Amino acid sequence: MSDWIKLKAEDGHELSAYVARPTGEAIGALVLVQEIFGVNAHIRSVADGYAKDGFLVVAPAIFDRFERGVELKYGGEDQARAYDFYHRLKPETTLLDVAAAYGAAKEAGKGIGVVGFCYGGLTSWLVATRGETLKMQPSCCVGYYAGGIGSVATEEPSCPVMLHFGANDTHIGSDQVEAVRSAHPEVEIFVYEGAGHAFNRDVDPTSYAPEVAKLARERTLKFLKTHIA
Repeated sequence: MSDWIKLKAEDGHELSAYVARPTGEAIGALVLVQEIFGVNAHIRSVADGYAKDGFLVVAPAIFDRFERGVELKYGGEDQARAYDFYHRLKPETTLLDVAAAYGAAKEAGKGIGVVGFCYGGLTSWLVATRGETLKMQPSCCVGYYAGGIGSVATEEPSCPVMLHFGANDTHIGSDQVEAVRSAHPEVEIFVYEGAGHAFNRDVDPTSYAPEVAKLARERTLKFLKTHIA
């Protein structure tokens, strides 16, 4: 079961969120943070997949601060629009929107995890390190190809974190990965040979690495169940 709901952030901003619910009682809840292409069909399918695994999933539309109902594809004019939105995003306001989704995820009455992709992966890390200031105390956080994480690698996470990177990612240098590894040897970091950026994006044949995506998802699901369920 899935639908769209309205949320209100701490600063009064109203935003939409896609909610995917399990068929039975939830084993836990997830906040799913989008890439820079909106809560599009791919992100909704990821949410639906975790709902089938037993989680209540809330995916906030963080672009609602600029334009409502944004759903972008992965090339051409949509790619250009995505980067335009990306440059307008500010972590402090994104975290307000994620905190609103976190509040909705409490509906499950269980532990809450945060999973994010690309910009959402960076946001997931920031929830782990800064979330307590916004009353977010997640059970764990997972970041896929978290661009820019090197600049905040020394921040201290308040919960277990798992990170996934492609060894051939042209957007994220190995120095960023090593910065996190050096600062936080306790963080579970996986680097996948033969995979580039957005290797989980199954609707984008230029990025998708099916075997890597499958392995990363298996590791993520085990991690989530260990710390949440």
